[in-house]
Amino acid sequence: MKALILAAGFGTRLLPYTRVIPKPLFTIGSLPVLGHTINLLVRSGCRQIIINTHYLPDLITDYIENSKEQFKANIRCIYEPEILGTGGAIANVKDFMADQDFFVINADVATSLDLTDVYNFHVKKRCLATLVLHDRKAFNKVAVYPDGWITGFNHPGKGLAFTGIQVLSPQIFDYMPDRKVFSSIDLFAGLCKKKQVAAYVADNIFWEDMGTQAAYARTARQWMGAAVLKADILDINICNLAGDGSDRTWFRAVPKTLSKNKKTPGSAVICDHGICLPGSDTRAQLEAFVHIGTHLFKQKVPVPAILSHDAFAGLVVLEDLGDTHLADLVQQAKDRSAIKQIYRQVIDLLILFSKKGADGFDPAWTCQTPTYSRSLILEKECQYFMDAFVNGYMGKHLSFDDVADAFSFVAQKALKGGLQGLMHRDCQSRNIMVKNNTFYFIDFQSARTGPVQYDLASLLIDPYVTLPMQVQKDLVSYAMDRQGLGSGTARHEFTQCFHFCCLTRNMQMLGAFAHLSRAKKKTGFEAYIPAAVASLKQLIQNMEPYPVMTSLKELIMRL
Repeated sequence: MKALILAAGFGTRLLPYTRVIPKPLFTIGSLPVLGHTINLLVRSGCRQIIINTHYLPDLITDYIENSKEQFKANIRCIYEPEILGTGGAIANVKDFMADQDFFVINADVATSLDLTDVYNFHVKKRCLATLVLHDRKAFNKVAVYPDGWITGFNHPGKGLAFTGIQVLSPQIFDYMPDRKVFSSIDLFAGLCKKKQVAAYVADNIFWEDMGTQAAYARTARQWMGAAVLKADILDINICNLAGDGSDRTWFRAVPKTLSKNKKTPGSAVICDHGICLPGSDTRAQLEAFVHIGTHLFKQKVPVPAILSHDAFAGLVVLEDLGDTHLADLVQQAKDRSAIKQIYRQVIDLLILFSKKGADGFDPAWTCQTPTYSRSLILEKECQYFMDAFVNGYMGKHLSFDDVADAFSFVAQKALKGGLQGLMHRDCQSRNIMVKNNTFYFIDFQSARTGPVQYDLASLLIDPYVTLPMQVQKDLVSYAMDRQGLGSGTARHEFTQCFHFCCLTRNMQMLGAFAHLSRAKKKTGFEAYIPAAVASLKQLIQNMEPYPVMTSLKELIMRL
């Protein structure tokens, strides 16, 4: 059998991404849509395939040339200097298709349809064209006679949707107009009166036209969820989950029917970063998440298993850890003793994260900076605090330069005496999950080498929990004991670094809460600003009276 794949279009509804990557090369499960289409055709028996190209043709041709060994078919591309339309593209391959019935399929279609059934239906029907139709409310406009012949193509809200999949007889070339550019739908409309255009109505199939970003993302999530859970794509529900402070969206993939295979996971979580073009910040974050998460899992650090990912689609599929966070567990605790026992377990795992995570860690995996450095502290914590919170949220008009010396001193002290290892950098209660009485770290994409004191600070001054000061002190003491710090000097240096890490972390939190509340319109984070401000004031008041920090202390106490 033979087939023509229509891949010449501009993909304007997928701008700006199609300025870089043509729509047929958008990936689903890391395989281009075009590759899925070729596999679909090959499974049906196609061994000779033509792909028409126009927009970014070299990228499509290069993909085919570099992937030929993957496909058991003879595939070649035909470049159209001028887009010929769907009808003109078919007419352009007349010499190749003139000897037998052939498929024509759009390159942006994803489906679970068995094309063999369609081909056999067409052969038995002995018509010029068989179009695959499917009930999809948004696209329904193809009218069909009760006896299965198509009557017309312009009945919005009625009839069925044309899927972009068709089988044509070579005799159809005899009915084509002389002009080079024309629409196949116009051709079919004229043949309807002759009852030569049959409808193959496909029920109970997965079908999606991936012409928009929403449709593409929906399809990629559905396909990857089904692949990971080893379920039929129609048997997967994708449910929205509550988001976090990032621009990512979260979903849970759940089979509609329970699997009899106990080795198959019952559900999975999908983290959607959105389309990630190579070289973009979101791509860097996704790749950091995958590299670091894979490393931590191999090191037996308690993190969710990464089950699959698609870098271009921006999807990472993870082991489902449920919905219980450390913050939920703390709220259920009966007294301070129970709370401290919970946190001791977490601190033990945090030390494991630091030590085992650092073993074999590649700094090239990180995004932003490879280490927790002076420049990162000044830019991503101190400057962020001034710009987003002090000036942006509080409405002040203060210059960073007026407190630059104080910030420089804080950065120096936050690094001095640090116990180096792998730091999570956002180790707060909402980034620690609890499943089957086991704690797991999530959202580790910002991990880099740095002082363990910073993660301890993130954990203990967390505004989502607000631990009493005495509990914090007891837990710092416990952390030092677990690190084997027995001498007064070692404990003093650890504590000094911890206090300044509390300061930098507290400023970072306020910058983040302000940015999320105002710029991102995630107003729920605003509720935690008062607690974070109170924590910052308490921190600066309890510190030794360093003269260089006078200006910063005055600024903070006026908030």
